[in-house]
Amino acid sequence: MNLGTDMGIDLGTATVLVHLRGKGIVLHEPSVVAIEQHTRQVLAVGEAAQRMLGRTPGNIIAIRPLREGVIADFEITEIMLRHFIAKVCDRRRLLRPRVIVCIPAATTTVEQKAVIEAVVRSGVRDAFLIEEPRAAALGAGLDIFQPSGHMVIDIGGGTTDVAVLSLGETVVTESVRVGGDKFDEAIARFIKKEFNLLIGERTSEALKIEVGSAYPNHRSTEMEIRGRDMVSGLPRSFQARTEHVLEAVQEPLEAMIECVKHVLEITPPELAGDIVQHGIIMTGGGALLNGLDKLLTVETGVPVYLAEDPIACVAKGTGRALEQLDKITHTLISTRRSASGI
Repeated sequence: MNLGTDMGIDLGTATVLVHLRGKGIVLHEPSVVAIEQHTRQVLAVGEAAQRMLGRTPGNIIAIRPLREGVIADFEITEIMLRHFIAKVCDRRRLLRPRVIVCIPAATTTVEQKAVIEAVVRSGVRDAFLIEEPRAAALGAGLDIFQPSGHMVIDIGGGTTDVAVLSLGETVVTESVRVGGDKFDEAIARFIKKEFNLLIGERTSEALKIEVGSAYPNHRSTEMEIRGRDMVSGLPRSFQARTEHVLEAVQEPLEAMIECVKHVLEITPPELAGDIVQHGIIMTGGGALLNGLDKLLTVETGVPVYLAEDPIACVAKGTGRALEQLDKITHTLISTRRSASGI
């Protein structure tokens, strides 16, 4: 077996990252597929499809097949996976790789089986599922195999997974369906309600990145955005400020903070002591929201740190999981265990 064909997939709501064993991250593309509405013919996948979002004629739709961390459109997810796996494997396609796929911590058994089936039908040899916070911890460089507690907050596009890990396994975990997408939706909703301006999801995401903040007085800047005036129906520009975004994202932030606090409350005392000593690590694209680490530090009383390269942590973690597969196989959902009904 060529080690280079073992791969890890961070199957995210917003993006898909593929880690090839021995080569690192070889693919980083949006989780978007463009199809012809009537014939269901696939026109583009990934970056090419992303460019079509909000800009397609009536007969073409750009679909995000994953919503809130789970498969919303099974058929399209399978097509997307097949495309990305073929793109990465290239001529070595015949070797049929072993694949580890990341899933949110709170994924149900039915959802787990859907992911396994979609991956297997994409032409792999063996498929394994690992919880995103565990992969994120490995990718952030934490030694989770020691008898010591580590806490990870993984904020993706569709979900926030909070977990305490020790001895290589998850001790306490909770997931809330709030992530980068909910921030974007909240911003678009706020701009519509307060300023009668309709903006698209790409504009609200750009606004979050360029001027957004989760903590008061942590940043102060503004950005010109364009959208459609709800009164006149005509295009209009508007200067959006950090304060607007801060007010817009309060509701999803509160849900996230509640989830983090609840996990800390139910963590065993010895592990809680370790977490105070080590601090909490934040990973995932949503963790890049300006001031979020400061907000969580203030709300929990525990130091919160942003991991190095947070977007790639989960994908890097799948690579580390592949290297230690013998050590963790018994704790993973796999094609073998799924087939035996476990």
